Amino acid sequence: MGEINLFTEDIIYEYQEIHKLKNWIISVIKSENYELENLNVIFTSDNYLLEMNKNYLNHDYFTDVITFDYVENNKLSGDIFISIDRVGENAKNYKVNFLHELNRIIVHGLLHLLGYKDKTKTEKKIMTSKENFYLDKI
Repeated sequence: MGEINLFTEDIIYEYQEIHKLKNWIISVIKSENYELENLNVIFTSDNYLLEMNKNYLNHDYFTDVITFDYVENNKLSGDIFISIDRVGENAKNYKVNFLHELNRIIVHGLLHLLGYKDKTKTEKKIMTSKENFYLDKI
C-alpha cells in the first residue's frame, strides 16, 4: 500500500481527523480500480497557488486546486495543491461548511488524478456526480 502525505506551504492549517481522510481517499482510489502509490495533498494560500498557476499553467487567476499527475499503469501518484483561502470563499458562496467544501476540493483533485476531466459541460456533470457520490461516503 502506498502513502498519503499532508503538507502546508506558507500557511498554518491542520486537517482534523487525518486517519478518516486517508481511509476515505484510499476507498475512492480502490473504487476507481487504481492502486495508491504516492499522494501528496498540500494546503496553501491563494497567493501561493496563484504563483503556481502562473508559473506552471500560464493562468493569471486564483484557483482552488491544481493537480500534478504522475499516474502510470493505474498506480495513483500525484500532488494536489489546495488553496485554503479559496476553499473558505467557496464555502461562503455555496453556503456549505468549510470541511465539506475542503473534502469536495480534495476529491475533485483526486478525480483529476483518476482520469476525470471537467472542461466540457458533460465532463463537468460527470465530475460533479462523482464528487457527490464520494462525498456521501466520507
